[in-house]
Amino acid sequence: MPRPSKQLAQSTSNTSSPPPARKKKWVLISILALGTIGAISMIWYGALIEIHRNQNQIQPLGTAIDEFNGVVVYSNGHDTYTSHGRHFSDDGYYYGHRWQCVEFVKRYYYDHFGHRMPDGWGHARSFFDPSVAHGTLNPTRGLIQYSNGKQTRPASGDLLVFVYGQYGHVAIISQVKKDRIEIVQQNVGAKTRENLPLEQSGKRWMIHHPTVAGWLRLPPRATPSSPKS
Repeated sequence: MPRPSKQLAQSTSNTSSPPPARKKKWVLISILALGTIGAISMIWYGALIEIHRNQNQIQPLGTAIDEFNGVVVYSNGHDTYTSHGRHFSDDGYYYGHRWQCVEFVKRYYYDHFGHRMPDGWGHARSFFDPSVAHGTLNPTRGLIQYSNGKQTRPASGDLLVFVYGQYGHVAIISQVKKDRIEIVQQNVGAKTRENLPLEQSGKRWMIHHPTVAGWLRLPPRATPSSPKS
């Protein structure tokens, strides 16, 4: 068999692979594209990390970190068991110790509703009195008391009472949905808002949290026509 000519071999070689210059161009474009995608991914990932960090970062003591109906939630710093002196309204009503959970709910009820609790003392757990019948007046707080799991649906503005530990916790219900409630609270680090499951069973309403005893609400006759200025 005759051997292929040198010219034919050269022609075949030229058609089977691109010129070296074109190869280098495509390699460079691929590297630049991958580098750009990598840089964008790093910026995006870094932004997500920064957002997450800011959302969970505990702010300095006394910093305003949230508000509900114009009543501010303040940071208590890193130590939830430390208070920072008594806090009074301009006209002398005692809110509580800065910036504990009790201080916020009492300030909310006074500044928003104009409600003075008959007994301004006591830790969070004491806001719910087990001896008070469901739907009747809690005399120390001047509010109607409702037990969790009974026949009254929680409402926005209610004062929610947790009875865990020695002192418990209190918060304000900020939203009520079909299957959950949202609360706003103070002295819980950076997590001022929290959702808790809500279930209706027949005529009964249950907030699913093992230490929620119930909630307090202004008596109908005491509902103000306008918030305290």
